[in-house]
Amino acid sequence: MEWRDRAIILGVRRHGETSAVAELMTRERGRHLGLVRGGRSRRQQPVLQPGNEIEATWRARLDEHLGAMTVEPVALRAALLMESPLALHGVQLVAAHLRLLAEREPHPRLYDALAAILEALDEVAGLPRMILGFEVALLEDMGFGLDLECCALTGAREGLAYVSPRTGRAVTAEAGEPWRDKLLPLPVLMTEEERMIPAGEEAGQLAQGYALTGHFLARHLWEPRNLPEPAPRRAFLAACHADGQGA
Repeated sequence: MEWRDRAIILGVRRHGETSAVAELMTRERGRHLGLVRGGRSRRQQPVLQPGNEIEATWRARLDEHLGAMTVEPVALRAALLMESPLALHGVQLVAAHLRLLAEREPHPRLYDALAAILEALDEVAGLPRMILGFEVALLEDMGFGLDLECCALTGAREGLAYVSPRTGRAVTAEAGEPWRDKLLPLPVLMTEEERMIPAGEEAGQLAQGYALTGHFLARHLWEPRNLPEPAPRRAFLAACHADGQGA
């Protein structure tokens, strides 16, 4: 068995004295592991860093084996990540989310979203919105997508203000008024009326957005697996707050 493909490094762990097991995200093969012999060498360590894009070649006698992997650098981003806590924690958070996926199960949309996030690291101010969008896409790919296009009660597409904490469906302010204390706020930036957000209110909107996705991530993905909220998510949200971007 053999394949060769572009991949993004999610993480690396030691294996023996000199080797390492690399955890990659590929577009067509999903999250994939492989043994990199000599992966702890001075030459390989700068390549095997989270966020780096590589050309990977994987070989194994049987498909279910861990397999041996060789890697060639394509885009090295470790130095750029070290310059920004927001970017560093953001990439660590996306990697933590991707570890919820079954190994070797393709999720091309999530791969493309990760690649777009990495391409935007020079403009870290946009990362909170991009990673919020990634969490929405993750829920959808895992079968727990939010329905934010129209009101669950009236079918209206404008004036959406709440989300049911049970069904993940949106409700307008008027239709949801009798149950407003039991509903989750829906930030405007997650609706088609996004253009109406005043400049000074984006931080609060992001905080509402992450509270919303956090509720459903906990309900559907973390709690059923007896997992806490990932530490990188808490660190990322703290970095957002420190940068004045709410969340």
